[in-house]
Order: sequence, then C-alpha cells, then structure tokens
Amino acid sequence: MLAPHPPSTQRFLSGNEALVLGAHEAGLVVAAAYPGTPSTEIVETLARCEGVRAEWSVNEKLALEVALGASLAGCRALAAMKHVGLNVAADTLMSAALTGVNAGLVIAVADDIGFSSSQNEQDSRYWGRFAHLPVLEPRDPQEAYLMAREAFDLSERHQMPVLLRLTTRVCHVKRRVRLQGPMQQPARLPYTKDPARWVLSPGNVARRLEVRAAREAALRAEAEVSPWNVIEQGDDRRLGIIASGPACHAAREALPDTPMLVLGFSTPAPLELARRFAAGVERVLVVEESEPLLEGELRAAGITLHGRELLPPHGEINAGHVARAACRILGEPEPAPTAAAPHQVFARPPTLCAGCGYLGIYFWLARLPKAIVCGDIGCYTLGASPSWNALDTVLAMGASLGIAAGVAKAQQGEAERRPVLAVIGDSTFLHSGMAGLLNLTYHRANVTVLLLDNRATAMTGGQNNPANGHAMDGSPAPMRVDFVKLVEALGVRPERIRSTDPYELPTFLGVLREEMKADEPSVVITTRPCVFTPEFERQPALVVDEEQCNGCTNCLDVGCPAILVTRREQRARASGKTVDLAWVKIDPTLCTGCEICAKACARGAISVPEPRKVIKLELA
Repeated sequence: MLAPHPPSTQRFLSGNEALVLGAHEAGLVVAAAYPGTPSTEIVETLARCEGVRAEWSVNEKLALEVALGASLAGCRALAAMKHVGLNVAADTLMSAALTGVNAGLVIAVADDIGFSSSQNEQDSRYWGRFAHLPVLEPRDPQEAYLMAREAFDLSERHQMPVLLRLTTRVCHVKRRVRLQGPMQQPARLPYTKDPARWVLSPGNVARRLEVRAAREAALRAEAEVSPWNVIEQGDDRRLGIIASGPACHAAREALPDTPMLVLGFSTPAPLELARRFAAGVERVLVVEESEPLLEGELRAAGITLHGRELLPPHGEINAGHVARAACRILGEPEPAPTAAAPHQVFARPPTLCAGCGYLGIYFWLARLPKAIVCGDIGCYTLGASPSWNALDTVLAMGASLGIAAGVAKAQQGEAERRPVLAVIGDSTFLHSGMAGLLNLTYHRANVTVLLLDNRATAMTGGQNNPANGHAMDGSPAPMRVDFVKLVEALGVRPERIRSTDPYELPTFLGVLREEMKADEPSVVITTRPCVFTPEFERQPALVVDEEQCNGCTNCLDVGCPAILVTRREQRARASGKTVDLAWVKIDPTLCTGCEICAKACARGAISVPEPRKVIKLELA
C-alpha cells in the first residue's frame, strides 16, 4: 500500500508508480485494466492503494466501460491499457467522447515506442484527435505524477474523458519525484437520470455533437494558456524546437542553447502559442514520437517547419537524431557517428520457461509441416521462434481463430486440404477469442483449436483472470471458468472437445491427430499451470546418461532452456548424408522435472536421478 506522505517529500518512482500516486491523491475510486506492457503496473499498484476498487477486466473495452460506469455514478475513475488495447476499447471510446462523463475519467494509455513488447507501434494521440478528447503527455515520472493529480479536474471541467498518454520510457524509467502532499478530496457527484445524454440514439447524437464542438473550442482555448505548454528560452535563435512528451529530453540534450516549446497538453494543439514561438526563431523543428501528428497540424496552420523528413520514421528519438537534423537544417557538418566498442556477448533470444506446458505442444507442431498454424498473443507467440518455427501467423488478440476460419473457408471443396490449427491461451480466449470460436462453429469451419490453459495471464506477469478462480488480490473468486462447458456452449460438439496433458507427449499427439482428421470444428484443451503460478509443482531435476546419449538432438527440439549443449559433431552416415549431432547436459537450477525432454528421448538417456541414500549414524 502506498503510505501517506507529508508535502515536499521525494520518492524514487517509475512513471507508472508516479501516475498511481497522483491519481490516488486526486480521489480515484474505481480503476480497471487489462494487463499489457508497458501499462501493467498501473492498476497492479492501484490495487494496493487504500480506498481504490481495482480490477483486471476481461478486456480493455470492458475496462473502459467499467470506468465510465463508475464516472456516471459519480466516482472518479481510471482505465489503463497499452496502445493496442485502446484499439479494443475504441468503440466505447468514440461514444464516450459524445456522452462525456460525470465524475472525472482518465484513460491512461501506454504507447510502446520502439515496439519492445508489442506487435506494432502506434501513436495514441491520434485517438485523442479522432475522438476530440484532450491529450496530456508527461515527459517524465514527475509530470506523470502532477498530470494525474490534475487530469481529473480537467475531465470534470470539460465533462469529457482525458487521455493521459505515456510511453515505455516514461512508464518504466525511475527518478526522484517531488510530492505535493494531500489534495482536498472531491465529494462524490450525484447521479442524474438523463437519457438524452446517455442514450446515443440518432435523435440524440446531433445535440451531443454540438456539445462536443463547444467543449473542444473551450479545450483549445485552455491549451493556449496551459502551464503544461511552456516556452523554454535559449540564446541560439537560429532554430527553435517544438516537442512533446519525453522527446523533449533528447532535443534538450542535443541542443542545450536552443529555444524550445514543450507541449504537455498537446491535443488540441495550441496553434496561436506555436505561431508566437515560431515568430521568435529563424527555423522550427518538430520533435515528436512516433507519428508526425503535431507536424501536420502546425503545417496546416501555416507554420513553416521541418519534421519527420529529418528524423527516424519509427522508434525512440535520441539526442543524436536531433543533432543530425539540426545540422542539416543549419547547413553545418553533421557530427561523425561514434562507433560503440563491440561487446563480446552471446545472443539471448526470448524463449519459453523450463517446464512450460507449451514446450511439448510446439515439439509436435514443429513436426507438422503441412499444417497451417495460426497463433495469437501471449507467451505461446514464441512458438514462431527457433527451435520450433511452428506458427504461420500472429497478428492481434484473438485473431488466430478468425484467420484460421478464413484459411479453412478458402480450402473448402479442395481435394488436398492442409490441416488448419489455431493456438490461443486461456486469458486471450476470454479477452477476444470467444466470438471467434462461435463464428467457427456457426460456419462449421474445419479448424482444430488448441486452447492452452495455464491458469494465468502469463506473458504480462501471471495476473489472475476468470479461468483460474482467483480475484485480483489473490482471494477466491465466486467462479472459475469451465472451458469444456464454455466451448460446448459456443457450439463445439462434446465429441470434439478433448482435454489433455501437454506433458504427456504421445497422448497429446494422438489426440491432436484425431482432431485434425475431424471434418468439423474441434477444441483440444491443454491443462498445465504456468511455472510461476502457485499451482505449479516443481519436481526433482533430470539428468542425462552420457553413455546412453547418442547426440540425436531430439531433446533440443523441445526448446527447453535448461538443456545445454556440451559438444557438437558432424558425422557421415552410410547413406552418405551428413548429420549434426549434439550432446547435452541439464542445468539443475533451471530444470523443473517436467520430463518432456525425457519423453522426447528415444534412447531413454534422460531420467529422474536415483534418490540419495541417507546413512544414519548410530552413536555408541
């Protein structure tokens, strides 16, 4: 729990933690989210704050709707998600921009600039522009804290949601944050029945559009004088920088003497302020991550400037990028790039954990070259990587089922049809996969669905969800999803629903082959808990019998990081074919004793060690 603090103290906080502290001080009551890096810690931390009712919602759309409902009922609320999650919530977002809010509602969206843990890179400021919502962009944890304190007031002043846009660097970088002390807690606002506002029928929409237009005009006027939009003076007026968010740090590091307009309240753009700034310098460079949103608006307003044509088209912007852009604008020689000394490090690609139930699944999927395997978002996305290379597609949450349905439909009537599989995890299935399965069964698409139940939202840290029977705080939930009953209710015939243990390699393969032959939708549910959940039971580490091992590499095909190569050779067989052999050992500190590698070993060279004999000494 975040303890109370006196004013003018400091804490060492990440941007996510700082945002939480600011929101808590502002009187936040309800918080909802779906976990996703780099936003996960926001609601995880809020759950430990006194007086905050926090939940992991099934998806981001529901999280926003929960927060909107709390606002409607008069409580300050927050929804948190990563950038791709805001896509999921977009339907509700666009309508909430019309209805507006009652109590303050903040949407904390974390953009993964540089796509360090995401399937794409997006700029959520466009949602603010698209929905006509205000966007605040903190440049560091200090501003994340202060903006969170004030965002709820901004929301209530204009009766609309506020987008608080962070980036990975703001979310996860830590700094000393100067705290302001407790705020006066707002009284709960009354709920007033108002169907003309909250029921978006066509007859009501026109009136709400007029209200939204008036609110946006008021927001634009406020942005012009907002203390978050500041001009930082500089002596070298040959160039001026207009920057937003953490990109301003790169600009200041590169050009310490250059005037800069820093925009923290960036949408609606303060055009008059930008014009005044541009009039005081010879040239203007816009520095923003990741899309040229400000650049386009300022150009449309008649401001002559430089922008994305001189800066990287994606990823984080650093001081070197800005320095080179400035040199090109000013006609100065560009600084020579400093070559970093090469580091002698070995590659460490991401991999599944030792003992993960997915290891056995991908061991077999990698041996189905004719199958088209559609993957999804989760730890099992790693099945697209070596040593398995087992997935053909990974696009978005829940997309495996829809894409697989399309592939199957395209093959209808063909004499030689390739088997089609969809791989999806428990949390992702509940997030956005259920509708995909219903679509499969309704249209009788010939797809075999692998529903991987590891009883956690594992990829983002093992958060609880309706599939494991625990609430956010770990207490027992009133229910736990029964996947067998659920998929049957979604139209899969009971004969085509199979539950199996992915540790049992031959049994799993037999079930998989049977269901792939079925001429209708089928679901194979695998049941092994994530190794980081309390349900997982670690077993004694396995050992390799060096005399039995012939270097066949079957165990390496499992992909377990606990299996280490000790020696490699190439040998020519009698047929003339050259084969690569590898001898291995097992790291006892990593091995969980799952025995998947032992079942993959045809020679029985991997086994559980004999228990040590305990010799009792009898004292005379």
